[in-house]
This record gives sequence, structure tokens and C-alpha cells, in this order.
Amino acid sequence: MATTLPVKIEFSLPKGWQPAPPDEVGAPGVAFVALHPESRDGFTANITIAGKLRDETDLAAIAEESVQRLREAATIQVVERKQVGNPEAPALTQTLRISTSLHGRLLDLVQSQVYLVMQDVHDPSQCAVIEIALTAKPTQLDLVAEDFKDFVRSLRPAASDAA
Repeated sequence: MATTLPVKIEFSLPKGWQPAPPDEVGAPGVAFVALHPESRDGFTANITIAGKLRDETDLAAIAEESVQRLREAATIQVVERKQVGNPEAPALTQTLRISTSLHGRLLDLVQSQVYLVMQDVHDPSQCAVIEIALTAKPTQLDLVAEDFKDFVRSLRPAASDAA
């Protein structure tokens, strides 16, 4: 079942990407999915957004939790993990190689994950960890990697509106 994010965010979806209902595309537990139809080749490159309120904001530990969850269904190799951002806006990036099967066929994927700690502009006491992920076949990366970077750069807390 699709979820909602604990904080409101805004972002710009790059040209060529289409939103899709998470439950309909097999992505339960995420709040947002975008597909890149032009990349379709036995697998469609996709971007997902998930997040939840966390007491713990150790992003390396949270990224490792994600690796362990994925290991339940696939072989995972952590290619790179690094802290980015700054003390006011901490973030972590992680790149994974995933080997799994889809419809009985071996499928190799790359997943780029970005973890952001974000405060709700409407309620600064609320702090969430937002996980943004790009999943693609290695042959699709050249087509979608820059779009993913643009997408992540566009992500921000939703502007507070006068109520």
C-alpha cells in the first residue's frame, strides 16, 4: 500500500518522466513513483520517494537498513556510500549493484539512493528522513542519471502557506 510522507515536499519532475501509482507498479510502501517510458527495455527506469519520521538520524545506519531489506530479495553490493550536505542539511548518497530475477530472468540493476534529513516547515519539531532512489539497468544509466540529479536538486520542503 502506498504511503504518505511525514513532511510536505516539492520537486520538479524532469521531462520524459511520468508519475505512476505506487501500488499499480509494484512499489508498495513508497509515497511517489515516476517512470521513464523511453528507457523501457525489459525494465523501466524509475524514481521513488519514501520517508518516515525517525528519532535516529544516523544516515549511514539508515542506508545500511535499506541494504539489509533489499538483501531479503536480491544480491546486493554497496559500490559507494558517502556523507554529503552540511550540518544544517545532512545527506548521504549510496550506490548499489543489485542482482535479482524478474519473471524468472536474471536482472542486474543499479540503484542510486539519496537520504535527506528534512524538517517540516509547518512544524519544525517534525524531522523526517526522505529516501529518493533511482533504479535502472546499467545500460539505462546514461539516459537517466542527469535527470535524477536534476530531480534531487529540485527537491525541497514545501513552502508554508498562510492558513
